Amino acid sequence: MSNEPVREVVEGDGFAVANVDAIGDQYGFRKLRRELGVQAMGMNAIAIPPGYESGRHYHDEQEETYFVHRGTIEMTFGDDSSHVLGPGGIARVDASTVRKIKNVGDDDALYVIVGGKGGYVGRDGRMPEGETSPRGSQQLPPS
Repeated sequence: MSNEPVREVVEGDGFAVANVDAIGDQYGFRKLRRELGVQAMGMNAIAIPPGYESGRHYHDEQEETYFVHRGTIEMTFGDDSSHVLGPGGIARVDASTVRKIKNVGDDDALYVIVGGKGGYVGRDGRMPEGETSPRGSQQLPPS
C-alpha cells in the first residue's frame, strides 16, 4: 500500500477507489458508475470547456444531485432561474425539472452527477463485531 493518492481504478473485496481524472481526460462523460462498479445509482462526471452550454434536459424517473469538482458552472432551470456554482457547489434537481448547464468560468469545469430513484434508505450503518465507536478513537476538533 502506498501513501500516494490513488490515480487509477483499484478494486478490492467490496470496494473500488479511483481518481476522476484517471477515468478520462477528454471533454464529455466519464462513466464513474461503470468504472467503479456502482450498482445502486447512476454516477457520471462531465468535463466541459469554457463557454460550453449543454442542451436542456429532464428525466422520467431519477432525481439528480450535481457536485462541482472544479471550474464554475451556471445551472438554468425550467422556471428560467439561474444559479452559479463554483468548486464545492451542490444542486439537487427533481427528475421532471428541466435543466441546462453552462461553463461560465475561464477554465475547464468538471462536475459529478449522481442520480437515483426509490428514496432514501435511511441510516443503515453498522459497526463490525468488536468495534465500540463508529467515529474511531479520535475526536474531531471544534469547528
